[in-house]
Amino acid sequence: MSSFWSIVVDIVILANMVGGYFLIRWVAKPVKGETKEGEPTGHVWDGDLTELNNPMPRWWLFMFYITIMFALSYVALYPALNNYSGLLGWTSAKEYQQEVDNANEKYGPIFSQFSKTPLEELSKDEHAQKVGQRLFVTYCAQCHASDAGGSRGFPNLTDNDWLWGGKASDIKQTIMHGRNATMPAWGSVLKPLQIGYVADYILSLSGREHKATDATRGKAIFANYCAACHTADATGNQAMGAPNLADRVWLYGASRNKIIESITHGRSGKMPPHKTFLGEDKVHVLAAYVYGLSKK
Repeated sequence: MSSFWSIVVDIVILANMVGGYFLIRWVAKPVKGETKEGEPTGHVWDGDLTELNNPMPRWWLFMFYITIMFALSYVALYPALNNYSGLLGWTSAKEYQQEVDNANEKYGPIFSQFSKTPLEELSKDEHAQKVGQRLFVTYCAQCHASDAGGSRGFPNLTDNDWLWGGKASDIKQTIMHGRNATMPAWGSVLKPLQIGYVADYILSLSGREHKATDATRGKAIFANYCAACHTADATGNQAMGAPNLADRVWLYGASRNKIIESITHGRSGKMPPHKTFLGEDKVHVLAAYVYGLSKK
């Protein structure tokens, strides 16, 4: 939004407050020619209900004034207007940081104590697992689902199939610093027919329905273009985050069309680093929880 429209909004806010005050003053004033206070106005309903000229109750009138004063006080104290920080200097960022600092002061010693325990041992600690579960639901479930079963494009964390390694230290490294996995697009390099051959070869690796002749052709193409990352036997390379293509675990779908889509257009996956906003102690507990999921 441009500064012009911000100024317009500010003017509208202040004008409503001032306008409200004068509107109340105007309607509260006697009108020339009206009947005196307490006398009938001449309006009669149902034959015997006569309207009297009674003023608005004073307490009700004062309530209007109080709301206007409250609004003006709020605008003066808090950042309600454009480029104005308010007399108190309040910001949502400061309030959030204060809450974080208070939480760290209260719970920091607990996480610090957990950090002294090796991950493998901590994964068996019932109390630590409950704490780790709460961290997981707050920071990880949005992508990996509340049961850690994953979804399309986000790995299942409850099995033993790991892109970057399933050791406790590998999991902690992943959560701490994040991961970036890129599958290059081969649509501009390989012809559609060649991509189809590779798809059939990949299907054959896990014993699924495929065309044997095309799979044989695809094996040679795979060796030339894909083995450098996925290895010659297609079992993957955890150092590069290249998945195992010889099992039945698939991140983006296992159908022939999905495999062709992955080869043609490539894939790009990113796991954000959590060290900066969680800190190493909390990551330690979270890593222990995730590690424990695949060991149950």
